[in-house]
Amino acid sequence: MKPYIALLRGINVSGQKKIPMADLRKLLTEEGFNNVKTYIQSGNLVFLSGLNDEKTIAETISKAILKQFGFDVSVLVKTPENFQTIFEASPFSEEVLKKSYFMLLFDEPNAELVKGIQKLSASEEQFTITENCIYFFSSNGYGKTKFNNNFFERKLNVIATARNYNTMLKLLSLSAEY
Repeated sequence: MKPYIALLRGINVSGQKKIPMADLRKLLTEEGFNNVKTYIQSGNLVFLSGLNDEKTIAETISKAILKQFGFDVSVLVKTPENFQTIFEASPFSEEVLKKSYFMLLFDEPNAELVKGIQKLSASEEQFTITENCIYFFSSNGYGKTKFNNNFFERKLNVIATARNYNTMLKLLSLSAEY
């Protein structure tokens, strides 16, 4: 069994797609995942699985949620090593990094689309787009920016899910316990 980190997009946000974490842990245990842990209410999971393919694991989780709760949820699964690589690839200084966000991409964005919006990055709102993550910082805070997760999804035509620095660190820490 290997450890994995799963990020669920858009659950328990503004009363939408409500999933109690205890119910989610129970559901995934019933689906054959072991030692399932959740972190906060926004769909962060760490678990062990005998499956070796991240896409298969994501599909298994998504189908189980649809069956149990009645709605579709996009699920992104990474190994702790992949997650660590994404975390360490941030282009920001240590000071900015601690206030930054990671928008993890479900698919690699089209290079032409990336080129088209990359020029919008400025000193107050900086972002760097890679094949699997948008590293984002806003000096005014994430809640006040126009460059949110939905903006990037529309402009790049990809699904993404955002996590802050502290959540990324906590998920790495939880996955290291296995």
